[in-house]
Amino acid sequence: MDHLRSLRYFLVVAEELHFGRAADRLGIAQPPLSQRVKRLEAELGAKLFDRGRRVTLTEAGEVLRAEARDLLSRWDRMTALVAKAERGELDALRAGVPPELPGAVLAAILTKFAGECPSVRLDLQELTTAEQTRLLADRSLDAGLLQLPVDVVGLELGPAIDTPLGVVLPRDSPLARRSELALADLAGEGLVHAPRAAAPGSYDALLRTCWDHGFRPAAVRHARNPEFALGLVLAGHGVAFEPGPRKEPRVVWRPLTGEVLRSRMAFAWPPSSPHPQAAKLAEIAAGVLEDDGVSRIVPEPHSARPWDVFYERS
Repeated sequence: MDHLRSLRYFLVVAEELHFGRAADRLGIAQPPLSQRVKRLEAELGAKLFDRGRRVTLTEAGEVLRAEARDLLSRWDRMTALVAKAERGELDALRAGVPPELPGAVLAAILTKFAGECPSVRLDLQELTTAEQTRLLADRSLDAGLLQLPVDVVGLELGPAIDTPLGVVLPRDSPLARRSELALADLAGEGLVHAPRAAAPGSYDALLRTCWDHGFRPAAVRHARNPEFALGLVLAGHGVAFEPGPRKEPRVVWRPLTGEVLRSRMAFAWPPSSPHPQAAKLAEIAAGVLEDDGVSRIVPEPHSARPWDVFYERS
């Protein structure tokens, strides 16, 4: 605890750049403050302040200021969570889910989480993978259901769910007469897909797999909203890849031979001072997603690495 107090004192001096004003803010005399900072410098083996006519931070002091703020913020969050857990008053779990997550799946996750963690409110937000990774990085989000692979490091991942994708096309398309399609059968068609900015890793992997298996889309039309994507498919602007059939009589869903396209998702959360129920949410979501009869939990957890590719390659 004494080291934490020393860091708090150091940060006040770093903000004021004046030992007298810093001592006044802390409600202590200046000599003990100066002595504590000198002891901190001795323990770290680095000079933190240049004490000339003006007090300025050294390069080592600048580094410590950034690290100390982060460390103390995590400590404060940890102690607050522990205290609330002891009182049975855990904060809401702020989690992100992708916009295309089916409503039935969303409802099942909410219901099961409420049943198993009744004291924690689950605050779900509709966010793309890219948006979630940014919010996870600045701790504005406790957990996020990411489309893998993700171009980010430093996240803990829960069980990954692997789901085969099929193709959605208009019912009056000649291809709709087939019970199963190969990617090469789609040659000449356009593609309707979420923008690359939403999930760059999965976007690039999907297009690469299409090219490797003989489907080079005539054009790629971007759709953020699933209903907008449906409208583009119905208007003949391209086909779309989805996990299962839609309740829409004007389109059909056909599986792809060899299940060459597969999506993979997993809940992720920050490794330091995570919400106590983040891992539980990941476990619950994986179980719900696996219940569709075609998805499966990946046996071994994966790190969130940019070079992981979860689509079949030829």
